[in-house]
Amino acid sequence: MTIETMFALLLFLFPLAYSPGPGNLFFAANGARFGFRATLPATLGYHIATAMVTLMIGSGLLAALISSPAVFQLLKWAGAGYMLWIAWGLWRAGGLRASVEARPARFRDGAVLLLLNPKAYVIIAVMFSQFLPPGDAGAAGNPETINAATGDLARVAVITLVFTLNNLLAFSIWTLVGDGLARQFAREPLARQMNRSFALLLAAVAAWMLLI
Repeated sequence: MTIETMFALLLFLFPLAYSPGPGNLFFAANGARFGFRATLPATLGYHIATAMVTLMIGSGLLAALISSPAVFQLLKWAGAGYMLWIAWGLWRAGGLRASVEARPARFRDGAVLLLLNPKAYVIIAVMFSQFLPPGDAGAAGNPETINAATGDLARVAVITLVFTLNNLLAFSIWTLVGDGLARQFAREPLARQMNRSFALLLAAVAAWMLLI
């Protein structure tokens, strides 16, 4: 991948990763309630799932799945329901800093968030359509065809790495923002309002997911 292509890829990803969305708000809310360190397991789960799904889409293993309207509708409704469930928990919570009974999001919570996020599948598919050149045609077993396929897999791996690391940086920043907000709004009335603000934002994202 050339420097120019890498720069174009980063320009493509920047507004998508850093603007408010299901993942950003989820991690900002968890950072606010539990702190940056306690949110790390969910962050790890989300980005391992991101890398796996991106590799499978880029290599064509999920082509039939992501092109199925029925599967996409299922993802939309399941993802929206999951976001509403998270929003309801935030709405009912007390202060931003969680009580002893509450627990931070776990590894599997982060992974599930990615797997049920239809926006992620759309972004990944569009990204590969723009930045992965089509493979050369040729007969099976042709050395040129094998070399082209190997080159495509290498590009898929590079794009996956850039996409995952960019998301990791963006979500880490959002988690730190949530952590910082919790320190600024430490008093209980303000903390409750902040929690409910996150809940309303997540509910709005859930509604938006149904309109995709």
